[in-house]
Amino acid sequence: MTILTDVRLGVNIDHVATIRNARGSMYPDPIEAAVLAQNEGADGITAHLREDRRHIRDEDIDGLIAALNIPLNFEMAATEEMQKIALKHKPHAVCLVPEKREERTTEGGLDVLKEETKLEAFIKPLNNAGCRVSLFIAAVPAQVEAAKRVGAAVVELHTGAYCDYYYESKHSNCEAEFENLKKMCGYAHSLGLEVHAGHGLTFETVGPIAAFPELKELNIGHFLISDAVFNGLGASIKKMKKLIEEARTS
Repeated sequence: MTILTDVRLGVNIDHVATIRNARGSMYPDPIEAAVLAQNEGADGITAHLREDRRHIRDEDIDGLIAALNIPLNFEMAATEEMQKIALKHKPHAVCLVPEKREERTTEGGLDVLKEETKLEAFIKPLNNAGCRVSLFIAAVPAQVEAAKRVGAAVVELHTGAYCDYYYESKHSNCEAEFENLKKMCGYAHSLGLEVHAGHGLTFETVGPIAAFPELKELNIGHFLISDAVFNGLGASIKKMKKLIEEARTS
């Protein structure tokens, strides 16, 4: 039996804010949710301040910085406005993601290869400020290589397609997508990048991904908040962490 190193669980609290904003109320409070997640064993908190402020708002970032004793992973688009906010707060980690105003959620990975010159210049001051920069990318060799060239410390592999295929019965692409994610996890690690993964992960889909030996962190939000409606956030986090721990033991 081989016990692999632990995988951190980052809990994304964006959709607590989505519920709050649906009524324009003060509740549920995403900061309260983040502190609860921290107390229930989350290893980090992820929050995405979108340009349109559809869920997390600027004051939420202020509150999270003040309230948390665990790392904050600040997801954002590569814009001048967001860079200024990140440099003001200096969160533990900054994860750059693509954004389109009309999308329901982040639909794919950042095209690092296309924006290589821009991203290299954008990342440098964040690195100088002590932020660990992560790039949310598709599991494609050229994107992994470009992420290394532009100065990112971390890549987060987009698991959304794998999760979608998993729930489409007898979908022939599921196994191929899984094997590609596994291969790219190893490849990114071989280049000296820390490897994270996330998007669409559930209790059913997390185990095979968590078992990748090079993986260091999983960031999960929408499913945990959804499950928490029925079971409570603490119970949802504990179950997810248990499944991740079991996956690391083979």
